[in-house]
Amino acid sequence: MEEGKQRIWEEVWANSTHRRTQTPWETINMDWVTGLVPGGRENFNAFLIMVDRFSKSVRCLPCHKEDTEMDTAFLFWNNIISTCGVPKITFSDRDPKFASEFFPKLYDMLGKKLALSTAYHPQKEGLAERMI
Repeated sequence: MEEGKQRIWEEVWANSTHRRTQTPWETINMDWVTGLVPGGRENFNAFLIMVDRFSKSVRCLPCHKEDTEMDTAFLFWNNIISTCGVPKITFSDRDPKFASEFFPKLYDMLGKKLALSTAYHPQKEGLAERMI
């Protein structure tokens, strides 16, 4: 293999998101379940689903469909970062709460990767959908 192709292959392999993770909560999938009947003390009508790709452990965080990106960041901080650390890679769909300026800038500042699915293949990762 040519040297240039070899170098590209090594870089792609080193940054591959399909390799097995070695640590719990190192790589996660996030998605929303909405359209639920309001319930609970605070009338939650949605869940933020977070799935660990290593252990397939699931965290279902009750929330409101109308929550802002800052509300989502607060849930993420209190339920993932504060207990498990910052994941190296987070897979998500292109929900405005994930694709807005806040989450990409946060991940960039932390030196981590936020992997958003493409517009034409939202089922690309789908781990969160399969877990529920």
